[in-house]
Amino acid sequence: MVVADVSGATPQRRRVRAIAAIALWSVIGLTALMLLARSTQNSSEFGRLQPWIVLLNVIGVVALIALLVRRLWLLVRDYRNHVPGSRLTARTVLIFGALVIAPLLIVYFASLQFLDRGIDSWFRVEVRAGLKDALVLSRSALDLRVQAESRRTALLARALEGRSIAQIQARLDQARRADAAREIVLYGDSGRILAASLRNPLANVPLAPPTNLVRTVTARQTYVSLEPQAKGRYVIRVGVPLVLPANGGGVRYLMALYPVPARLAELSDAVQRAYSRYGNLTALRGPVRYSFTLTLTLVLLLAMLAAIHGAIYFAEHLARPVQDLIAGTRAVGKGDFETRLALPSRDEIGFLVVSFNEMTQRLRRAHDEATRSQQAVERERERLAIILARLSTGVLAIDRNLVVRMANRAAGGILGADFSAAGGRALAALSAGNERLAQFVAALAVRFARGRDEWREQIELGKSGRTVTLMCACTPLPGESGDMGYVIVFDDITALLAAQRDAAWGEVARRLAHEIKNPLTPIQLSAERLRRRLLALLSPPEAEILDRATHTIVQQVESMQQMVNAFSEYARAPEMRVSRFSLNQLVTEVADLYRSQEGHVAIVLDLDERLAAIEADRGRVRQILNNLLTNAIEALESRPDARVEIATRLEGHGSSFALVSVCDNGPGFKSELLDRIFDPYVTSKPKGTGLGLAIVKKIVEEHGGRLEADNLPEGGARIRVALPVAFGRRSGARAKRETMRSEQA
Repeated sequence: MVVADVSGATPQRRRVRAIAAIALWSVIGLTALMLLARSTQNSSEFGRLQPWIVLLNVIGVVALIALLVRRLWLLVRDYRNHVPGSRLTARTVLIFGALVIAPLLIVYFASLQFLDRGIDSWFRVEVRAGLKDALVLSRSALDLRVQAESRRTALLARALEGRSIAQIQARLDQARRADAAREIVLYGDSGRILAASLRNPLANVPLAPPTNLVRTVTARQTYVSLEPQAKGRYVIRVGVPLVLPANGGGVRYLMALYPVPARLAELSDAVQRAYSRYGNLTALRGPVRYSFTLTLTLVLLLAMLAAIHGAIYFAEHLARPVQDLIAGTRAVGKGDFETRLALPSRDEIGFLVVSFNEMTQRLRRAHDEATRSQQAVERERERLAIILARLSTGVLAIDRNLVVRMANRAAGGILGADFSAAGGRALAALSAGNERLAQFVAALAVRFARGRDEWREQIELGKSGRTVTLMCACTPLPGESGDMGYVIVFDDITALLAAQRDAAWGEVARRLAHEIKNPLTPIQLSAERLRRRLLALLSPPEAEILDRATHTIVQQVESMQQMVNAFSEYARAPEMRVSRFSLNQLVTEVADLYRSQEGHVAIVLDLDERLAAIEADRGRVRQILNNLLTNAIEALESRPDARVEIATRLEGHGSSFALVSVCDNGPGFKSELLDRIFDPYVTSKPKGTGLGLAIVKKIVEEHGGRLEADNLPEGGARIRVALPVAFGRRSGARAKRETMRSEQA
């Protein structure tokens, strides 16, 4: 398998498109910058080029925003869908964007500060104050000039008072030449010119005085005004009334025109124009600043968007080989060791691709070897599982925390638990409701707490009045990562121990019967001979003593003979005479016999009509019933409401066992003797040998059945005997006991 590029475009086409996009955006950016640089040379150029600059930048920004929205949407979609390489692309875009945007923002804010300060420097308070001071200064200079000309004219007017017209004319000419006036005219009533002195009499003709001047001088006040002329020149017009005698009649006043020096007029006009232009610029301060800021923002936004778009493009270009590696790694992770990557270049990524291809080759070889090894291990495991399943010995593998790793079927059967799905579960959790398993877990915990890792011991487990003896062996099993495990092998030797006890008791009974039975007959015969020979020779008192003594000897010998016969019965190997008979009929016969003998005990029968004939030794089954009824009746001697119930049932799959239960309402079995009630010489009655139930147990086992004893919840004892319906169905316990007896023999 070869992982190829899935973008759908060849590297050559991608390279051409990238170069074209870079060239296009470079031209747009350079054009915008050139227009901006040219527009800043003067305000008129800025006003003309600004709309084109803004339009060009807006077009670029809109186009870039559209491209960026599409690319960012694709990037976010891939990021949310966990597309390989999308997170690397996102991180690269963030890093590149931060590296580009941060300097641009710094330059942008610095430029804004520069523009603001530059524009503010144009409109600083000092500049405005300077222009205003210059304007005031120029006006002050003109005012001083006006005041000086006004005083001069007033002095001239006072000098003309009381003189004749000829003297006035001469004085006017002298004053005009001395003061460099353009014209000086003396007016009389109705604006009549009385005398005049003109700089150029041919070119200039005295004009009629202004109306406001006539009004002012008529009111006996001085008139002064600064009047602009052509080409930026100014003249000072002064009107001064003359003081006439009371009878002089009319009003006379002197009007003089003084030209303002050209330099002073030019300076004053320049200051006025500068101040007016400054006011106009001040009104345009906000729009100018906004225009510059808008243009700079658009250029910055264009550069920023282009940088982000470039960052996304180059990030995708850098992440594409990584995406191929991720796809190849996932394919290898899914088990496809045939994966090969195309070599993108001869750089570090290419070296990584070559290393990846070599790794997949080695993994494929290792996978093939591991597959063969695993197949071999599986075959061995199957063999081991078959062996463990066939074992009758329980095998349990656990760790130090008593967590099950493996258990065979025999282990569950012995401990009464289901280990089929116990892997990974704690034994303590499995022991809930299982008394035998709980005791087994407690015994293991005690030994492990003592630091015993390897041991071989017998463990006795009690369950519902029964004791089960296990022979256990524990061996440490090293696990992975130093985790110590244990293998515990155990077997139920309860039946084996019982067979050993039975064999031992049988040997003891046989020897006791042999050693005791031989002297009993001579003792009995000797006592009877003494009685016959000496009874007639003795006196009545002595004869009575002899009679009682010999009678006691004979009676005790007979009791010992019965005990010896019981020993012999227990020790004698059974001679099975199997026949087919009705168990219900036999139970009825035995019950009727005891009813006739024991009238104080009520014997109740509960017989299963489905129980047909069984295959067994009729005489020994009768012996079982006799012993059970005898024990029950003896336990009920002191009870007025003595009652014994005998019941028969069919049980087991396919009704393979006939169950006989004998229950009484007596005191029941002592709890400390319940586990050993079927052992020889174990009894709670004041009389009896303790061999009755032991003989019953032996007979039941020889028939391949089972025997159980317990106490009823309402009081009384219960013994249940299960005999196979067919004599050929003998249990494994009987076979094991027969094997044990043969080994003992």
